[in-house]
Amino acid sequence: MSRKAYLIGGGVGSLAAAFFLIRDAGFDGKDIKIFEDLQVTGGSCDGNGSVTEGFLCRGGRMLNAPTYECLHAMLKEIPSIQAPGKSVFQEIEDFNKVMKTHANSRVVDKNGCRLDVDTMGFNMRDRMQLLALNKASEKEVGNSLITDWFSPEFFKTTFWWMWATTFAFQPWHSALELKRYNSRFLHEFSRIQTLEGVERTPMNQYDSIIAPIIEWLKTKNVQVDFGCCVEDVIMDEQSGKLTAKKISYKKNGKMETVTVGPSDLVFIQNGSMTDASSIGSWKKPAVQKGIEDATSFKVWEKLAARHEQMGNPKSFTKNVTESQWQSFTVTMKNPALFKAFTDYQMNEPGTGALMTFKDSNWFMSIVIAYQPHFVGQDKDTQIMWGYGLCPNKIGTYINKRMLDCTGEEIFYELCQHCRIAPELVHDVINIPCIMPFITSMFMPRLESDRPLPVPKNSTNFGFISQFVEIPHDVVFTVEFSVRAAQTAVYKLCDVKKKVPKVSRHDHNPVWLLKALKKAFVGGSGTKIEKQNRQKKCCLCKLTKLAVVAGIGAGVAYLIQNK
Repeated sequence: MSRKAYLIGGGVGSLAAAFFLIRDAGFDGKDIKIFEDLQVTGGSCDGNGSVTEGFLCRGGRMLNAPTYECLHAMLKEIPSIQAPGKSVFQEIEDFNKVMKTHANSRVVDKNGCRLDVDTMGFNMRDRMQLLALNKASEKEVGNSLITDWFSPEFFKTTFWWMWATTFAFQPWHSALELKRYNSRFLHEFSRIQTLEGVERTPMNQYDSIIAPIIEWLKTKNVQVDFGCCVEDVIMDEQSGKLTAKKISYKKNGKMETVTVGPSDLVFIQNGSMTDASSIGSWKKPAVQKGIEDATSFKVWEKLAARHEQMGNPKSFTKNVTESQWQSFTVTMKNPALFKAFTDYQMNEPGTGALMTFKDSNWFMSIVIAYQPHFVGQDKDTQIMWGYGLCPNKIGTYINKRMLDCTGEEIFYELCQHCRIAPELVHDVINIPCIMPFITSMFMPRLESDRPLPVPKNSTNFGFISQFVEIPHDVVFTVEFSVRAAQTAVYKLCDVKKKVPKVSRHDHNPVWLLKALKKAFVGGSGTKIEKQNRQKKCCLCKLTKLAVVAGIGAGVAYLIQNK
């Protein structure tokens, strides 16, 4: 009897695990089974809807070629659906050669003025505090908050407005995760104002990435059992070793179990950033949910309560107010309205990436996508997506919390920020989405709070999610889920191939020099229309200082790595 693999959850981690099991571990697709509570796979990389009812993406993903080592390697072997004859990787690369990202309005103030974001807005204390965090060991940082490392003025810098909205950080989030982001994306530090390093998929991530992977898995006869809510994984402990023995799940209101064979494997999605999401409508707000509605965290909580080395899910789920934010997807059949937004951003659709309204009480940002953004979207329909990082606050123009607003009210708030004339607002649908755990991965944590992809005491199970411990890598990326899956598969199946290394751009003297130079350029962000004339003189002096310091850093790096 052939060995089987059971994958709990149909997110990108499970899809990637199935891919690596087939390609590298010798599994037959028919021996792989995915349990999924919903009626669709893809997890947080979703995208659905219609022209009449409106389209929806709960989140949006920005890709980055220098850092997405595992994802890109996998996508090179997945055939594209929309571009026959190409791999998904090649389709994305070709698209980004044409649609180059260069944000012209990265940050906008309450007066509708674009800010000069070529400078980071640091004073010397900000620079020293950032350096202190970046040079501290992970053990020293521990479960401290970002606010533990920076003064209040730091959170008013252009750097923070851009870094926080690009990656969805809040001041109360994990300083350790910010430190990792600073290292992982150091090569983007010097061009964060234009987001030139951002790569986008031709359409939403479901249509461009997930659907082709699913199609590939179908050709290999991988089974997906929809409507299955896994409630527990029963472990047997012998001589300090844990072995998954049974999987309990509910389907059609009835409890069922699967017995795990002696040579079988189990891959568990321990937590999901979009668990307990709620969808609203034009006339109806989304409903606030909590941990009682989060099925993937419940399984993890049971395992952690019974066994060591399973981590501590409560570190990530205990404060929904600090882990949630709200997104919205706008569908319009109104070219004039769409043009008003693109004119305000001063970018062609698909090239502007994020535009952030820094004075928005909801800390709102929007993305105007390349059109079409969905399969099934006709040429007369336009799509935008946005989010608010502070949905618990009263709006700048609407006297309600974003959490309590309908799609119509959220769109009104957006129109006020963008100076959109009321007579243009018609033939539009806006669907809001509350995600209680969307940045739960960013909550302060200890190293022991996240299990390894394969715990040291495991004989046949692994974890594939955003809540595992992977040295040097950062959460809230598709890359992290794929890397977790590849790591777990290779470990459990004793695959001799190596998982691609995490690229250490923070060890590259060139990027260190560019980052240092950027950190010393100019003062606080100013309106583009009122730039400081003395800036060039100051810039010249500080650039020379940065060059000297950068050369020193490069020499130190070369000595250290001889």
